[in-house]
Amino acid sequence: MKLNLSENMQGAFFMAICMAAFGINDALMKQSSEDFHLFQAIFLRSIITSVFLGLYAWKQKAFHIGIGKTDRKLIFLRTIGEICGAFMFLNAIFNMPIANATAILQSMPLAVTLGAAVFLNEPVGWRRYMAVIIGFAGVMIIVRPGTDGFNEYSLYALGSIVLLVLRDLTTRKISRSVPSSMVSFMTSVGITIASAATLPLIDWTPVTWENGSTLVYASMFLMVGYVLSVSAMRIGDIGFVSPFRYTILIWSILLGIVMFGDIPDTFTIIGSTIIVATGIYTFYREQKVQRGA
Repeated sequence: MKLNLSENMQGAFFMAICMAAFGINDALMKQSSEDFHLFQAIFLRSIITSVFLGLYAWKQKAFHIGIGKTDRKLIFLRTIGEICGAFMFLNAIFNMPIANATAILQSMPLAVTLGAAVFLNEPVGWRRYMAVIIGFAGVMIIVRPGTDGFNEYSLYALGSIVLLVLRDLTTRKISRSVPSSMVSFMTSVGITIASAATLPLIDWTPVTWENGSTLVYASMFLMVGYVLSVSAMRIGDIGFVSPFRYTILIWSILLGIVMFGDIPDTFTIIGSTIIVATGIYTFYREQKVQRGA
């Protein structure tokens, strides 16, 4: 049965499913921490993901397109940001409630707005600056530094935002002629190489289907997230579609409760609400400014 949905609703649907896939991937990676060291889990997942992405890029004939010197440098910087950001965020997920880490990461659109204004000279009005300040206040409510509820691994989640902003800002500068599938594949290969370099520092856990299947499923959901995230942003109005990325918070809270028994406290709920509200407002203002221009 064919669904007669508008382009906006199709994009919103893809974004919601994409966020569900990313949320399930994060939960499965956290679950794998019971069997594997962080670096081994990342290495095994990235191998599987690289194979799938490589096949997808090959099917898209992405390997036949030349990449200029400037784009190669940008892809290298993007990969560095992705590698370090992924390591830090997964380290946070391994050691703190998944809903808290995910909520902190949802301040990324605010950080990207600030980074674009500072480093790319993109115009940002006082309203969006205020939204950024209020949004980061929401992050501080979740982190609560200096209190008994403070988890030092929150700093890893915060650090991952800085590095993932580097990833997103460099992505904006990559030529549109470079296929997204190629950029994703090269990034995944970079993560594989980086995680492989750390393996001599850890004790290798023998891989069986019982413990390895979790990472296989995580890779599959990660691939679904990658593909649908591209589809979502290419269908419909970005101002309508983008706010649906916050549905990952719902999945993270539910998965945290069901799989790990982590029930978010009042501060986490309040902070998350502030982050989501300011993030949606930022998307709204960006689209209004663009329409005015």
